[in-house]
Amino acid sequence: MNVAWTQHLVVVPIVLPLLCGAALAPLTQGRHRLKFALAYGSVLALLANALALVALADGSWPDGIGVYLAANWAAPFGIALVADRLAAGMLVLTAILALAALHYAQPRWSRIGVHFHPLFQFLLMGINGAFLTHDLFNLFVFFEVMLAASYGLVLHGYNVERLRASLQYIAVNLVAALFFLVGTALVYATTGTLNMADMAGRVGALGAADLGLLKTGIAVLALAFLVKAAMWPLGFWLPTTYAAASPPVAVMLVLMTKVGAYVILRLWLLVFSDGAGEAARYGYDALLWGGMATIVFGAAGMLATDTAGRLAGYAAIVSSGTLLAVIGYGQASLVAAGLYYFIASTVALAGFVLLIELVDRIRTPGAAILALTAEAYAVEDMPAEPKGKGVPAAMAFLSLAFAACALTIAGLPPLSGFVAKFGMFHALINPGPGLPAIGATGWTLMALVFASGLVAIVSLMRFGVRTFWATEMAAPPALHAAEVAPVAGLLLVSVLLTVQAAPVFDYLARASHDIHRPGLYVDRVLGMPPVPGPVLPALPPALPPASPPAEAP
Repeated sequence: MNVAWTQHLVVVPIVLPLLCGAALAPLTQGRHRLKFALAYGSVLALLANALALVALADGSWPDGIGVYLAANWAAPFGIALVADRLAAGMLVLTAILALAALHYAQPRWSRIGVHFHPLFQFLLMGINGAFLTHDLFNLFVFFEVMLAASYGLVLHGYNVERLRASLQYIAVNLVAALFFLVGTALVYATTGTLNMADMAGRVGALGAADLGLLKTGIAVLALAFLVKAAMWPLGFWLPTTYAAASPPVAVMLVLMTKVGAYVILRLWLLVFSDGAGEAARYGYDALLWGGMATIVFGAAGMLATDTAGRLAGYAAIVSSGTLLAVIGYGQASLVAAGLYYFIASTVALAGFVLLIELVDRIRTPGAAILALTAEAYAVEDMPAEPKGKGVPAAMAFLSLAFAACALTIAGLPPLSGFVAKFGMFHALINPGPGLPAIGATGWTLMALVFASGLVAIVSLMRFGVRTFWATEMAAPPALHAAEVAPVAGLLLVSVLLTVQAAPVFDYLARASHDIHRPGLYVDRVLGMPPVPGPVLPALPPALPPASPPAEAP
């Protein structure tokens, strides 16, 4: 039996950035154009590959799940990569954000420091691997690859503020990695496996003592994911890091915050489903109430800050808290709407963090001159300020782009943020046949989501008024086309999400339906056979043994 060539597409999102990053590492900064071309080609190929995986998961593969056994060892003993509708959609989102970040970085940011492109490729490898792996050990490996690359990228464009934020970021994530290891060890000691599908099949048969130890291990493990997802009070580090990071790196940080929420969604719905016996729905209440507390914390932070970078950070915390609360609520139709909100808010926040640097040029043109320390990186080819042709009507573009981002983040009409929140409210009020009607908890969640939207629009409009209307020294800034294009592209994606909301919702509803059927994953992952080795030609029949020589008389 041979594996269809389309099956190998599952491993491409990991192997391609790994090879590209390794090829880029030895190239010097003097070959910047070649480095950018290779990195850009890699991201374009990742986008095409992710779209192909979406088509395969939603059309060709049985049950919408593609399983790839790395090294041809059957699960749970080998490494199983799983590409379903949800994972394929996340790969598309990753490639779109990476394309925008790389395009924005081309004129200047990718030339500050010598290893931007290799680190960016390794970061993509870690994020893609976290979306595809179905094994806790390999998830730890991909998390560490992702974090190691992000440590270097957060320091990129070194200055004092960035160095201070990076040290805090590294320290917090090292502690989270320790929690990850301890939690993984406890889970393995209890269940005897780290494969998520195998774990889901064993949890229901655990005794009381083992179940208590498993819950302890999962709680420790969850701390690592919740630090990354910025649940209150574990997300204190996020606003400082977002404000200090360079714009293209901040785009990828927005996505990395969602990786923690994605892993929780995947792990909890698979292992603690209704068929998990006494462990069913373990931790759902903690996710629900923790998510709502995170929304309150993020909204309060947005009201309290007057810095655009920290405003983006607190908006990301509100977004992450909303998603965690949706997961904890435990309703499939609400998860589908939550996934749409996941995508819409991530795209809008990514556009906003790119826009911040351009908007700052209106108020303080000198802010565009960065405190570079090229000497620290031995960069001889110092990049100058982007000159090029100024974009006509720059002020109009910036103000319209800011208004679009603000409306989407706040969830007001007519863009995708409003569609997402309307979908969540509809799912809460109309839970579907066989499900209990909305109660006090559901109304509380609705009120918090609604109030956080009002707080967001007040905070963002306060910043917008101060920037566009109340600045005495406001002057039209010089914008480079390479900086404008990614912002416009992300806004176009937001518009497409609004115009094509029906097919996107249908796709995400199918993805939500799939991840709420854990038995399907268990059968597909554990039932995937390895590829047999080549059949050797039959050997000729053995010759009869020679007769012993007759003895002499």
